[in-house]
Amino acid sequence: MNDCLFFGQNNFHFVEKDTNLITKPSQLNFEFENENEIKQISSGYFATIFLFKNGKAIQYLEDSKQNPEKIQIENIQKVTVGFSNEAILTIEGNVFAKGMKMDSNYPNEFINISSLIEDTNDRIIQDVVSGAYSIYLLTSNHNVYGIGYSYDGQLGFGSETIPKTEKPILMMKNVSKIFSGNSSNYVFLLNSNQELFVCGYNGFGQLGLGESRKEETKIQKLTKIQNIPKGKIIDIQSGYNHSIILIENENENENLKRKLYSCGDYRTNGLGKNENTYEFTEMKSPLFENENDNILDFSVGYNHTLILTIKGKLIAFGSNLSGQLGTKYTKDQLIPIQIELPKLRFNEDIFNYHVLCGYLNSFIYYSPFLSSFSNLEEDLIKLFERKEFCDISFKTKNGEIIEAHKLILKYRLNQNQNQIEKLQEIISNKSIKESNQIFEMIYSNRIINPKLYYEIKEIINLNEKIEETMKRIYLNENENENEKDFIIERKEKQYKFPKLILIMRSELYRGMFLSVTNDTSNKVTDYSELSNKSFQLFEYWIYSNQIKDEIQITQEIIE
Repeated sequence: MNDCLFFGQNNFHFVEKDTNLITKPSQLNFEFENENEIKQISSGYFATIFLFKNGKAIQYLEDSKQNPEKIQIENIQKVTVGFSNEAILTIEGNVFAKGMKMDSNYPNEFINISSLIEDTNDRIIQDVVSGAYSIYLLTSNHNVYGIGYSYDGQLGFGSETIPKTEKPILMMKNVSKIFSGNSSNYVFLLNSNQELFVCGYNGFGQLGLGESRKEETKIQKLTKIQNIPKGKIIDIQSGYNHSIILIENENENENLKRKLYSCGDYRTNGLGKNENTYEFTEMKSPLFENENDNILDFSVGYNHTLILTIKGKLIAFGSNLSGQLGTKYTKDQLIPIQIELPKLRFNEDIFNYHVLCGYLNSFIYYSPFLSSFSNLEEDLIKLFERKEFCDISFKTKNGEIIEAHKLILKYRLNQNQNQIEKLQEIISNKSIKESNQIFEMIYSNRIINPKLYYEIKEIINLNEKIEETMKRIYLNENENENEKDFIIERKEKQYKFPKLILIMRSELYRGMFLSVTNDTSNKVTDYSELSNKSFQLFEYWIYSNQIKDEIQITQEIIE
């Protein structure tokens, strides 16, 4: 089911043929490909791309007379659109990009820009993000390359003498995430130590460098931001003159709470407040500060912002001249307001809804293939080096031993009794380096080495989200009870869970099982007050990351 709402500037005639502005959320109907579920949407000024579950994509261009086009690239993993460019990441780790109507030097057809990286060992791309006039590539070696314009310093050259580049250049090493936006002439880079660096246009103080740097309109060299709010950085979204950062509070004595911090110029209403801020300052609103609610997803366009909470509230603020806030009118909104929505499947599956701000338009859509609240793959990678629960060994061609988690292999490999044996056979012919790359691909759901991937692709399924595999195995009546090794007792009944699954799902159990003062007991008894229905929902969520049966989300379920 393609559950997708659209509102704002209707250059592409998504909803009504002769309406330039759609001022309230309206259902989007595709002209073709409607048999495939949406995986992701990305939108800029000149183009909007829809990526589907099957790895295929279509694009709508600004020309209202032009029908949507199929993009002739297979196995697409992610799409990203800037003001003047489009980029596509394939599951093999290649990035294809093109420019849009801005410069004769930009290609009009997709070309493989990852193949232009001079270091051949750095051509496997893990992530790609578009800025307004530049594209940023994060490699499997955690290096970031930039290509495109840098007249505002957005490629971090440290000099104005090189206004643009036609090949990717190395910007920074040891990077874990990149953040930019479809109208941004700047970029944020987060390293493995949660240190945040930035470069580019700072004309409105949107880089978060503080009061003392507000007069510097261009930051030519990557600069560390000193005053980052405490907590885990989940996401950063950039507009033309404002930036918003999502922080998750990691206080172990409280429930995990997400907060938004913004900086930049308020006069175009992008901050959700009525004052300028030159460093990241917490955003306040009773609409998303409710202790029983939490921020699920958010997005920033040219100068407007959307926020979605886990209780199904859509909150908007900023410029609204094109109806991009969905308020039924075109009046700007200085402070956050709640938007009226038609009935969606929020109670059934709120965690799989996402918001996306285009340049002057907006989307809210359902995608179970693009998680915004949790990422099991990231947790799996963290567990990759942990030996506490390793229970199966593999021997390389030189006799080195690699230990692995048998349960994780069960969820990652195609469901066939011979798959572990086939994996043993493959590893026995590989070096230790190649073997580690194979296991990293299995754990992370990423293509680290395309050559090795083609050898193992018959026994693993990188296209399937791990929650779907976990749910399928969990619901199988023939599930091996011996692999459920943690017992929860409640009301004189016993419920068994694999420790590894609880570790991946819950901060509580992660601390319990991985603590140096770990209690060896396999029993907890503090769930007796839960109703049977709530406990069944908890059990289902542990495996599937979903709330089932159109259940109303109560305070008991949230806790």
